[in-house]
Amino acid sequence: MANKNEVLADILRPQTFDDIVGQKHLFGERGILRKMMEKGRMSNMIFFGPPGTGKTTAASIIAKQSGMDFYRINATSATLSDVKDIIAQTNNVFGFGGILLYIDEIQYFNRKQQQALLEYIEDGRVTLIASTTENPHFYIYNAIISRSTLFEFKPVEKNELARALERALRFLNERDETTVSASVETLEYIAQCSGGDVRHAINLLEGAYYACDGEINTELVKTLHIPVDNFSDDAHFDLLSCLQKSIRGSDPDAAVFYLAKLLHCGELLSACRRLQVIASEDIGLAYPMAAAITKACCDSARELGMPEAAIPLANAAVMLATAPKSNTSHDAYFAAKADVEAGLGKEIPVHLRSPLYQGYKYPHAFENHYVKQQYLPDDIKNKKYYAYGDNKTERAAKEYWEKIKK
Repeated sequence: MANKNEVLADILRPQTFDDIVGQKHLFGERGILRKMMEKGRMSNMIFFGPPGTGKTTAASIIAKQSGMDFYRINATSATLSDVKDIIAQTNNVFGFGGILLYIDEIQYFNRKQQQALLEYIEDGRVTLIASTTENPHFYIYNAIISRSTLFEFKPVEKNELARALERALRFLNERDETTVSASVETLEYIAQCSGGDVRHAINLLEGAYYACDGEINTELVKTLHIPVDNFSDDAHFDLLSCLQKSIRGSDPDAAVFYLAKLLHCGELLSACRRLQVIASEDIGLAYPMAAAITKACCDSARELGMPEAAIPLANAAVMLATAPKSNTSHDAYFAAKADVEAGLGKEIPVHLRSPLYQGYKYPHAFENHYVKQQYLPDDIKNKKYYAYGDNKTERAAKEYWEKIKK
């Protein structure tokens, strides 16, 4: 007898690229990943995109086609020791096939753990497929990115989701010998509710299947589904933008509102990252400790997890919104960056290049630890990138250095 407690989404997990719904750019007839596998190209890969879009499924199919031993760990609970154990258990790691290691949610491995992975990647013991729901350039060690190919998984389109739901309903009816029906409109509504997440859509359908009296309708689905904002990529960035603009505008009420919406939509890591950006971009030198306090609140939130994570993040949001503001260092950097990109300042002053060159004056050997000398290259030696802000901290710094430098 079939086990009805087994997760339906796992039972129906696609076994070939043709069975995957959505991701035509990766697995369709002209899909780049399909073409790579057909040509026998196997490399380290990073899959990034929203949950329920096929990252784990794709890794399983790739492993099957490659003939490699497939191991899967989740970085939310696994450690580097688990990786070492996998390698220790396998006697033929340098033989035919080798190990394909799939690390789900790799953003939860810290920098040191990710650096340690390089040893296994570089000596060929492991081919890595890592997945993340975050932007890999912010959460994955650059050395791993440089040795991998990045593939973006996108939210599954509504019509593709409806196709997966039809298959799921057909399976349930055949397994349980039932004749439960659902209209096209109902299946499209379930697809719309899921926000491009196949797993969520199938789970919602399964709940409605067991709760209905022969027909799944929209009203029944509504009772099972607490609507969360239709969280598209645009909505994701809109809410983050609203959070930053509210804090920049010193409105603590709006700041905690947009923080609450982000957390309601499961955007804990994105909220943490944006708050840390705000601390340096918008508060900056007006209150330098804001960056350290915000980092502590975000670290606490990641360790606590939801719902308790909301408390330190609310502390950070209100603190940033009510703190004095300055973007002087932000503006200084981008002014300097523009000159770098324009090709200016290529010749670094000789006396700064090395202790072997004569002419450098050691500031600590002079009164007030300061001595006037040239630091910028000759072609931009009189450039001023930084201007002191009109706030207590920067005014004090300006007064101090005007006194010293005169």
